[in-house]
Amino acid sequence: MSIAGRADWLEEKHLQKLLAVLSADGERARIAGGAVRNALLGQPVADVDIATTTLPEETARRAEAAGFKPVPTGIAHGTVTVVAGGKPYEVTTLRADVETDGRRAKVSFGRDWKADAERRDFTINALYAEADGSVIDLVGGVADVEARRLRFIGDAEARIREDYLRILRFFRFFAWYGDGRPDAEGLKACARLKDGIDRLSAERVWSELKKLLGAPDPSRALLWMRQAGVLSRVLPESEKWGIDALHGLVGTERDLGWKADPLLRLEAIVPPDVVRMKSLGERLKLSKEEANRLQRWAMSAPVDSEWTESTLAKALYRGDVQGLVDRLRLALALARSRAADDDQSMMRAGRLSRLLAFAEKWKRPLFPIKGADLAALGIPAGPKLGTLLKRLENDWIESGFSLSRDALMERAAKDSAN
Repeated sequence: MSIAGRADWLEEKHLQKLLAVLSADGERARIAGGAVRNALLGQPVADVDIATTTLPEETARRAEAAGFKPVPTGIAHGTVTVVAGGKPYEVTTLRADVETDGRRAKVSFGRDWKADAERRDFTINALYAEADGSVIDLVGGVADVEARRLRFIGDAEARIREDYLRILRFFRFFAWYGDGRPDAEGLKACARLKDGIDRLSAERVWSELKKLLGAPDPSRALLWMRQAGVLSRVLPESEKWGIDALHGLVGTERDLGWKADPLLRLEAIVPPDVVRMKSLGERLKLSKEEANRLQRWAMSAPVDSEWTESTLAKALYRGDVQGLVDRLRLALALARSRAADDDQSMMRAGRLSRLLAFAEKWKRPLFPIKGADLAALGIPAGPKLGTLLKRLENDWIESGFSLSRDALMERAAKDSAN
């Protein structure tokens, strides 16, 4: 088995040179993990990691001598990031876990490739490749890649107790690389040990959940998460709301060429409740941008397929554009999922599609009156001016943004004369 010919990145001269210098004088360096897995699957490779027998200090010394830039990003755990040809490669010394507490591990460095493979989480992530592309499989990972089967290495419970994040990684990797049903032993172990998720940081939980939601189709993985009681542990908001809408959203994304959007997919499986979305954002420590988007979506009014473009334009002006676009996309996905068996849903989908196209191209018009314009009419600054300005803006909105500046100023003059 070889990835030669399947991985253009393997032929990169700086990578080959780095592998060569780390493999000199009785040492050995190999490509490790996800890059090998994805090459076998014919999928894109974002990062190339390297495992080596050289100790971290020696890794850095050899890299620098070869003209590369070593950065000690995780030297306590054996990792040196080597920048070669402008690309970063994480180079990690072979390791064995000495002590784990369910969140982090103390490691010892070694030279045993099988021991290094067996400390990893899943068989498909424990593959190595030589510089010539030859695949080294010490845990049965190649067969699992070919079967698209996600399986813990060794005893599933033991692997999870080493790091409870592996529960979420089990479902995330199943979403990306698994077919059929999840491995039964792995699923049972995740269900039995799900309480351990509470020991993880919110940042780690959200990072895994977001990666899962970014999979081509996370529907089956979320279903099995729910069956195992894991989904309600990390996302209790989904418990009484359900995840059925996600399947229709994924189908609509595929049919209409929408890019997978983890936040929109999250909105599909949680209720549009402002208080609960605020709590969710705080609990999982979402970024400010992510948390605001969830709350703006929840605050936005439900869209009606009977709206005219004029009605929608007014809602877009008065409300939040992203929130309404999210509402439209979710409503369209729902209507499309029901259209095969319901003519009314088919017509609703057509109307929603037109409204969405309008919303996505909509540009916010500029209200042509400012406070200074009213002050020029002799209206003193204060509540009266603010009230008049708001009333004029409302008249302008209700006119479909068609009232001219002159017409608005004429109304203002008449009002100030009374």
